[in-house]
Order: sequence, then structure tokens, then C-alpha cells
Amino acid sequence: MNIVERAKNILLSPATEWDKVAAETTAPKDIVIGYVIPLAGLAAVAHFVSMVVIGTRMPFVGTYHMGAVWGLVAAVYQFVMAIVGVFVIAFITDALAPSFGGTKDMNQAVKLTAYTFTASWIGSVFGIIPFIGWLIALLVGLYGLYILYLGLPKLMKNPADKTIVYEIVLIIVAIVVFVVIGAIGSVLTAGGMIGAGAMGGLGGMGGMSRHSEVTIDPNSPMAKYSKNLEEASRQMEAAQKSGDSSKQMAAAMGALNAAVGGKGVDPVQTDALKPFIPDTFAGMPRKDMSTERGGVQGLMTAKARGVYNDGAGKSATLEVADSGGAAGLVGLAGWAGLQAEKEDSNHKESTRKENGRLIHERLDKHSNYGEFTLVLADRFIVTAKGNVGLDALKAGVGSIDLGKIESLK
Repeated sequence: MNIVERAKNILLSPATEWDKVAAETTAPKDIVIGYVIPLAGLAAVAHFVSMVVIGTRMPFVGTYHMGAVWGLVAAVYQFVMAIVGVFVIAFITDALAPSFGGTKDMNQAVKLTAYTFTASWIGSVFGIIPFIGWLIALLVGLYGLYILYLGLPKLMKNPADKTIVYEIVLIIVAIVVFVVIGAIGSVLTAGGMIGAGAMGGLGGMGGMSRHSEVTIDPNSPMAKYSKNLEEASRQMEAAQKSGDSSKQMAAAMGALNAAVGGKGVDPVQTDALKPFIPDTFAGMPRKDMSTERGGVQGLMTAKARGVYNDGAGKSATLEVADSGGAAGLVGLAGWAGLQAEKEDSNHKESTRKENGRLIHERLDKHSNYGEFTLVLADRFIVTAKGNVGLDALKAGVGSIDLGKIESLK
């Protein structure tokens, strides 16, 4: 397979290229090694250049350049999650096929998902163009929806009149999956705490790299993560051979859980989180509160959020979230956490672990805008942000019964 030729044809002539793809017998691991890894890697490099070299414009702050270490951590996380995402979406695409009159075929589902993401990965490269790059990247990424629309009936063999509904369901699932991955990644990569875990995870993803030379401590969470993926892979294979659609769906959900390091844990109800959003925070009264609980089976999350302000320009938000089904990924990141500090004339930032809890804090010295994040029991994430300074945010979080939050699990 010529990766350049394939990417060009998928983007420029998807209708005819899908016919060629449908007739191929390329194994999933070969697609990952020969196509997904190079393009996902290219997108990760573009992300690194955008965040570290070009920087991100922030209102009232200016252009913020992420440090090279944290930029690398974020890029590695994005790279690994892109590979995980391909398999997660492929599992679900395959499991849902019969519901829309299609034919279950995991190999075809992997090809469909991997090649559909071509537009997104190529589009990411345009993101490095100042000012308008994000818009070009967005438009190219959205073109992937058209590519998916053409590919579904040819690879999954569903009737043409059910393609739109099938695609809409997959889009919703994909949004949920990547919102969860992105939300956790925004917390974890902010302090660079998933770098080592992501690099090790690439070598132990259930059969994708059987001959990897990466050595993993058999007693570590990483080893358990790899073992879970291998078991999920075996269950998927057995379910496919059985022909039982209910077993196949259950196996797909199990694989999804394993892919994000989860155990199928349902998050607590939002009513259990509300008491941790106090009436006053950082010396300011609460003006609004919202709750949210949702996702797909095996990837449910819940959160409660409070908004505070003093009516004189100072404000803050407090959020308590239960990562639920993705708690395994949070725990894996905590195990592989990096600790570091960074300070210059504009910003102060640090990541550390205290009493078994991961902490990340950041302060903009000019605006006094701070962010304070605390990970509890490798599952619950408490985040406070506002222009009241770090000390006020930390004191506000400290006034909450954190031990009680940890006991919720």
C-alpha cells in the first residue's frame, strides 16, 4: 500500500477509492503500522509545532507558547489516542452494522475508520498556519463526513437509505469518545503527567505490537492495561465467531472499556456531586450551578459546576467531575505521572503529587488568572479557575470535603 497514493485518492476520489479498499484484505495491524501511525504521527507533530512554536492566542493574555516538554507530552498523548480512537470507533461501527442492515466485518470497519480519519489528520497540518489555519483544518476535517458517507455502504454493506442514520449515530458516538479523551487529556497533558504512560502504551496495545522491545513491569497498571486489551481482543474474536449480536455488542463495549483503561464503572449520580459545589467559593457567592451526566455505555461521565463572582470583576468556576468509565485512563496517567515546575516573568506552572493526589496549578502573573486541578482516587477531577489568584482557588478547594469525594467510589 502506497500511503501517499492512498491518502490522495481517499481525499480526491473517495467514491472509486472505497471500491478498491473494499476488495483489499489488508490486516488491521498492517493498516495501523503502514497508514495510521504515519498520518497520526504527522498530525501530532503539527500539533506540537502549533502549540510550542507558533503558540495559542488567548484573550487578554496574548500568545501563549506551551513548553517543549509539555508540548511533547501533549503530542504523544494525541498520537496514542488517535490509534486508540480508530479501534474504538471501528469496534462500534462493526457492532452497529446489523442494526442498519449492514454486515459485520471488523477488518472492513478498521479500514473504514482509519481511512476516514485521513481528512482529519491531513487537516491538522494546516492548523500550523497562523490566523486561518484552524478554519482550513476544520473544513478539511468536516470533509471526512462526506468520505464516511460514501464508504459506509461499500464496506459495511448497509442499504443506501440507512447510511445517513448510521453515520449520524457514529458521529454522536465519535463525539462522545473524543470529548471524553480530550477532556481527560486537557487535564493530564496540562502538567505532562501522561507522557511516560502514553509512550509505554504504544508498545502494549493488545496485539498491535507483539514484537515490541518495550519492557513493562508485570505488576504495573500498564501491564494490566495491556492484558485487558488482549483479553478484549479475544472476546471480540469469539463473539464474532458466535454470530450472536448481543454478545458482539457486549464484546465491543468491553473492548471500548479496555481501550480507555476503564472497567465499565458507572459514574455517580449528579445529585451526589452537587453538595461539593458550595454556596460560596473563594469568598464569592454562587451565581449559577449546572450538572451533566451522559455518554455511551462504558464511557459515562458526570459533573457538577458552579459559577461565582463578586459583581466587581472577580469571578471563578468550580467543577467536580467523575470520570466514570474512563477512570482507568486517569489511574494509568497518575501511575506514569511526571513532576515538574516552570516559571518565567509571565507564568508559573507546576505538576506534583501530594498524599497520592495529582495536582496541577498554573498562574498568569499579569491577570492573576489561575487554574488549580486535583485528581482524587484516580477517578474524580476537581478543577477551579478564576482571576482571584492561586491562593484563593487552593483555599476554596481545600474547604471542600475531598475525603468524602474520594469515598464516593
